Amino acid sequence: MAFRSVKLFALELDGPGDAVYSSGEMITGVVILELNREIKVRALRVLRRGVAAAHWLENRSVGVNTVYNDYTSKITYFRKRQHLIRDNGELTVLPAGRHEYPFSFQLPEETLVTSFEGKHGSIRYWVKVKLHRPWATVKKIKKEFTVIEPIDINTPSLLAPQAGTQEKMARIWYRNCGQVSITAKIDRKGYTPGEVIPVFAEFDNSTSRAVVPKAYITQTQTFIARGTMKQKRAVVAMLCGDIVGARRRETWHGRAIKIPPVGPSILQCRIIKVEYMLRVCVDVPGTSKLSLELPLVMGTIPLHPFGSRTSSVSSQYSVNMEWLRMAIPEQPEPPPDYSAVVSDEEAVQNSTAVQPEEDLSGVLQRSLMAYVQEFRLRPPPVYSEVDPNPQPFTMRPRCMTC
Repeated sequence: MAFRSVKLFALELDGPGDAVYSSGEMITGVVILELNREIKVRALRVLRRGVAAAHWLENRSVGVNTVYNDYTSKITYFRKRQHLIRDNGELTVLPAGRHEYPFSFQLPEETLVTSFEGKHGSIRYWVKVKLHRPWATVKKIKKEFTVIEPIDINTPSLLAPQAGTQEKMARIWYRNCGQVSITAKIDRKGYTPGEVIPVFAEFDNSTSRAVVPKAYITQTQTFIARGTMKQKRAVVAMLCGDIVGARRRETWHGRAIKIPPVGPSILQCRIIKVEYMLRVCVDVPGTSKLSLELPLVMGTIPLHPFGSRTSSVSSQYSVNMEWLRMAIPEQPEPPPDYSAVVSDEEAVQNSTAVQPEEDLSGVLQRSLMAYVQEFRLRPPPVYSEVDPNPQPFTMRPRCMTC
């Protein structure tokens, strides 16, 4: 009989259903109560909470028994209560019909953490309404909302280029087959979903076997409880290069890998973290994989088309979209064939000689777009067959035979 008296008990938040919020914003809504007949109410309360929780079970065998270890951790970001009908010791009589109770509250000014749902944990924000009546169970209704904490990639730390080098001696059984090395660079650390990352890399294969270069964007979810860490990794994007033959070298002149729709990085939570990495690796047959990792941060505020003077020059290059389409297309134009630019004798000599690492490290250790600073933030000139710095006619040409 008590349940039939309440025709509708609903909670609605103002704004679209997919609205997102951030720290310090106001959230408004209304509690709707439709009654078929008069009822008595003790209290009507609105609760709002923000909680991060991690939980998983691990088991181990002890003799014939199985022992389970429970790992749980929780962080409460806020917990507030608001009375729409206060319990002051007397019952409130509500007549039949429709009743609306608006409410509003402000999210904390402190930095919150982006909403997240994972296998071993979650970060959730919600509003809950409780209707207390005498001699009746408490009616509850709950509605979650999404919080996305802004991450602006237009900061010096996220505009800094990322580069690295890895090398490894390939072994098959107990025999050395030669060395494999990777040198890679990207123009910045911060990106947003939907952007294209141009990967500049060189793969030097001094082994007797062909290798396959690849690049991945990986997501790592880390859950922490009771001093123990649980991780879940997934590949969100992949780029596969051409086979590098034995004693050959392959260069990527801005090979493009596109970021799919993924959630932003979560770095400020003590028990849940979501991190991204660009892994450039080489599959060597018969031995373990050689991998180079470059950190990424997925932001929510994209790169400004015209950054400040203190922002990274390499990042300003990457936002010139017209230039980006010409210089770094989805399928970049391959460089000219090696035999087309050298003589047959030089090709034979270079194929047998081991080229020193300095030939490439001097180029890749320096930011690709650092050269732009020499032109006062103007883009570098387009490729041309004409020497931009010809020798003056008064200068005596250098003799190439002495």
